[in-house]
Amino acid sequence: MFRTAAVSLALTLMASAAYAQDAGPIDPARLSAIVKTMASDEFEGRSPGTPGEAKTTQYIAAQFKALGLEPAGDKGGYTQDVPLVRFQVKDGGKFGLTLQGKARSLERNTDISASTLRPINQVTIENAPMVFVGYGVSAPERGWDDFKGVDLKGKIAVILINDPDFEAKPGEPVAGKFGGLAATYYGRWTYKYEEAARRGALGALIVHETPGAGYGWSTVVASNGEAFDIVRADPAKEKVLLQGWLTGEVSKELLASAGLDFDTLKTQARRADFKPVTLKGATFSADYGLEHVQVVSRNVLAKITGASRPNESVMFAAHWDAYGVGAPDAQGRTVRPGALDDAIGVAGTMEIARAFKAGPPPARTLVFAAWTAEERGLLGSEFYGVHPTVPLETMAANLTMDVLQPNGLARDVVLIGAGQNSLEDMLVKAAKTQNRTVTPDAHPERALFYRADHFSMARRGVPVLLMMGLGGGADLIEGGRAAGDKWVSDYTANCYHKTCDAWSADWDLRGAAQDVELLYDMGKELANPGVWPSWKPDSEFKPLRDATAAKRR
Repeated sequence: MFRTAAVSLALTLMASAAYAQDAGPIDPARLSAIVKTMASDEFEGRSPGTPGEAKTTQYIAAQFKALGLEPAGDKGGYTQDVPLVRFQVKDGGKFGLTLQGKARSLERNTDISASTLRPINQVTIENAPMVFVGYGVSAPERGWDDFKGVDLKGKIAVILINDPDFEAKPGEPVAGKFGGLAATYYGRWTYKYEEAARRGALGALIVHETPGAGYGWSTVVASNGEAFDIVRADPAKEKVLLQGWLTGEVSKELLASAGLDFDTLKTQARRADFKPVTLKGATFSADYGLEHVQVVSRNVLAKITGASRPNESVMFAAHWDAYGVGAPDAQGRTVRPGALDDAIGVAGTMEIARAFKAGPPPARTLVFAAWTAEERGLLGSEFYGVHPTVPLETMAANLTMDVLQPNGLARDVVLIGAGQNSLEDMLVKAAKTQNRTVTPDAHPERALFYRADHFSMARRGVPVLLMMGLGGGADLIEGGRAAGDKWVSDYTANCYHKTCDAWSADWDLRGAAQDVELLYDMGKELANPGVWPSWKPDSEFKPLRDATAAKRR
């Protein structure tokens, strides 16, 4: 099946020999060749559950095998089955509020965006009470609890987006408690739904505001009621019946009907003594059909078993999926090839594996992962987090690659999620060997740290590091920071998730190769017994890691 892909890879390797590798084991020519293959039309945009997936996972497995890696998937193979469920809210549903006895209908995608992640056929909610829970945050390590023991059973939680200190003014006690403008997981919509479910809420509606969300209402409704999730043993326990967003205008109307002022409530919600507020005289109703279908996708997993500490591990990972085939663009192209997002990350994973196979056996097991369904909500990595093939308690680190810049050598490397764990110190050390520096993410409010597959490991306590070129432009040797920023802006505006995210013969992947080499160098140190990276004291993930401290020695 892969004769064409294999021939393409071999020819591209020869044709790309002009790339000069400035010392180091990671080869820009190989990165380019692998990306060219995976981003070709033959792979049909690599969407999960399509013929393009089968070609992709077989290709990656074949490459892992050719590198001499051991299989680390199901039943002695290179793949791990990932059962997914696709949900779609049917047209014709009804949504509405009752405000002081008066019915107020809500137009789907205009006033409200709603979805359901339970495999049921109909969602019916009749006049459910509504409770405003501030930012919906429970953070014991920060001395913060928005819930104060409120009973949410059978009720709809109304929640502000972002963190309690996102809009804090200088001098307010909460200022800086959650990182200021830098996002934490507590500010993410995924966390708010999860916490509402843990509190027993029937549903959760987030108040949309563009600054706090980081995107406009058009992004909120872009899914049009479609959602994906992994197959869960007890979805009713882990997912609210209805999750969604209300526009800011509707939210203000809702609160005003209960005699409350939106801005005043926001100010109160920035105080540690805030208590949930029942919205008197306000109820929520919904009645809509739901389609759900199960598909099986696959992660691709390989390993090098550790010579002396096989039960301890280091993971290198990227996601193989992209957006498949879509509507024709202006040039008539329909395949969204995902060259930089994230075929290049998979190529980096392969190159790191090749470099390790060329050296002595590591003490710890090295795991190499290519995830499915990142673009559907980090689902392949999340499934692995629930069903790991190596113990996560003794995984020293997860090092993830997702979008690497193709513009040549740079004076620095941009760090996503600065201030989280000691892997950042290791990155600084590795960068110095390349005469480079580390620059923190220029836009921490965009929450990139919580939007890539490494997060599935972080939320289980594993220290993580993300190598991503979208956190701000690199300081390029040719053109400086301005050129780096221009590339990030152009790529995100014009090619991100679109047909033009394609392989180019004009790329200069020497800088990308150096970024990959940083993770390889870190991996060599992490493969040693006794090296256990740690979370910073104020990281929301530190308590998770601390809970399993006895498993590490």
